[in-house]
Amino acid sequence: MDSTFSNGAEFHKNLICDSWVMESLRVGVCSHAEANAQVELIPVTFGGQGHKEVGPGEFFASDPVSLSPNAGDYICLEIAFRGSMIPFHQEIQIATYRKDCDIWSPSNRLPVPGMVGCDRPVKTRVAFFGDSITQGIGPAFNSYTHWNAVAAEHLPEDAACWNIGLGYGRAEDAASGGAWMFKALQNDLVVVCFGVNDTNHFEDYETTRHDLETIVNTLKGAGKKVLLQTIPPFDYNPKRKEIWLRLNHYIQTELAERVDAVFDTLPILSQDAEHPEVARYGGHPDEEGCQKWGEALAPVIQKLLD
Repeated sequence: MDSTFSNGAEFHKNLICDSWVMESLRVGVCSHAEANAQVELIPVTFGGQGHKEVGPGEFFASDPVSLSPNAGDYICLEIAFRGSMIPFHQEIQIATYRKDCDIWSPSNRLPVPGMVGCDRPVKTRVAFFGDSITQGIGPAFNSYTHWNAVAAEHLPEDAACWNIGLGYGRAEDAASGGAWMFKALQNDLVVVCFGVNDTNHFEDYETTRHDLETIVNTLKGAGKKVLLQTIPPFDYNPKRKEIWLRLNHYIQTELAERVDAVFDTLPILSQDAEHPEVARYGGHPDEEGCQKWGEALAPVIQKLLD
């Protein structure tokens, strides 16, 4: 598990799962225009084998598979697995179902790919690194209208984008140097947006300031370009508002000198100048807020790609 969920009692950063087995994996394309169409599923292999025994904390990828989706189509996965402690994401934002005793029901407790890669020539790999606001919570479920999806649609085809945002994620989690940071370091440009959960959980300026600094130093020390965003509004109470304002001042002054660009989210997401802490489009910005955010951010990313 990469990030801490809720208070961390059940899931926390760098939690190593047990061994588990992927009995089989099949994949197919489902046309968005044919909701009731039968989906042809083809087997996916791992080193030529139809199953995969996964060790604790193991990173792995499948062998290549050829698919021909059109814009807007779904890539459907059928996964058969077993194990007592498997990796899954509590706040997954895509449709997932689990079959037990011949009954299908919605469930988030199943392993899904952390990335679906496409074999095409690219110049720059871009990661969106943050919490649930980055992951895509806010717009309608399974809608793909969150802010970084909007921004990615405005980038050229030779930019490959990977959203590694996670619900409840904290700067503390990212700064710990675990698997989550490892994923971010596989990219050339990292768009960072952390601080909401840290502000609400720790209520401590120095703790979060140090974690944000560590994230920036780690990424820049590895030669990555960093686009750092100010911490979005989240209807903070007076105590948290003061900490939040200090953190954003720190980002816009001291950290701004260490990164390649800073994007200020407040002019877009805050209610007004007198109430900057009040989220105009909700703490998890809705579709309208994400559309405006993504469209404003895309040109800033584009400048770093040139």
